[in-house]
Amino acid sequence: MSSKHLVDPQLVPLIEQLPGFGLGQANLDEIRAMMVAVGEANRAPPADDVVVTEHRIPGPEGAPDVRVLVSAPEAEGANRPGMLHVHGGGYILGSAEMTLDTDAAYARAFGAVCVSVDYRLAPETPHPGPVEDCYAALKWLYDAAATLGVDTGRIVVTGESAGGGLAAALVLLARDRGEVPVAFQHLVFPMLDDRTVTADDPSPMHGEFLWTRPDNRFGWASLLGVEPGSPDISFYAAPARAPDLGGLPPTFIICGALDLFLEEDMEYARRLIRAGVPTELHIYPGAPHGFMFVPDAYVTRAYARDSMAALERAIAKG
Repeated sequence: MSSKHLVDPQLVPLIEQLPGFGLGQANLDEIRAMMVAVGEANRAPPADDVVVTEHRIPGPEGAPDVRVLVSAPEAEGANRPGMLHVHGGGYILGSAEMTLDTDAAYARAFGAVCVSVDYRLAPETPHPGPVEDCYAALKWLYDAAATLGVDTGRIVVTGESAGGGLAAALVLLARDRGEVPVAFQHLVFPMLDDRTVTADDPSPMHGEFLWTRPDNRFGWASLLGVEPGSPDISFYAAPARAPDLGGLPPTFIICGALDLFLEEDMEYARRLIRAGVPTELHIYPGAPHGFMFVPDAYVTRAYARDSMAALERAIAKG
């Protein structure tokens, strides 16, 4: 059964152009190169009022340095929000450059200092490498707050898709290590649960376009190094497996109604609320994974409005 009849008409050209990646080890390098080329072709010109700098910071113990891109307002400032941004790509694709346009928007709107982390990708680097790279970047943001002009009480962790999953895992890790206070987590159609791959009764309305069930299996297997759904998977790899969500910061989650991750995201939001975590959840009808690739669609504009409003409330001073 196809869900195409449910797709928002403004998004139909997107799903016809990008029905799915068809990912596998044989074409992974090709798709990575394609994503780099498409990203470079579509990235906005550098903004005059936002400065982007590149840094190499100490990585996890025994691991290489981690590359980060810092987007900050051109005007110097102090006590600004800090945002750790984790790019998407199914744990196997992408780079820090993917978030630059969004980070520039955050820098302009909120005066925020945004750190985009170029974490190592699976399958070359399976769990825990990617989340530990993200933790190294978060710790660096916190430790360098005075130099960066960041208020350590207003640090936000954000990410899309697998970046949302890593963001959620990172916030769990930060909670448990107790070194860096995170004020807010902002999760955009996050990839949270490897067990979605092995669901007994998957919805036929979810995951037909852009990020499909076969893509999801390959992404999770690459990150985990074992079959998705296996026992004893760390919840720092698959945050939905965390037995306790108490003590996490206020949370914003969005997902499209046709996204493969819809049910796992709804369940995570339900559990957060049950654990006493202030949680805002938005579901957008007619929207598959990656729907904001159509920036002028009404649904994308609704997401942008909701997302920016939530961030403004979360990091406003006073």
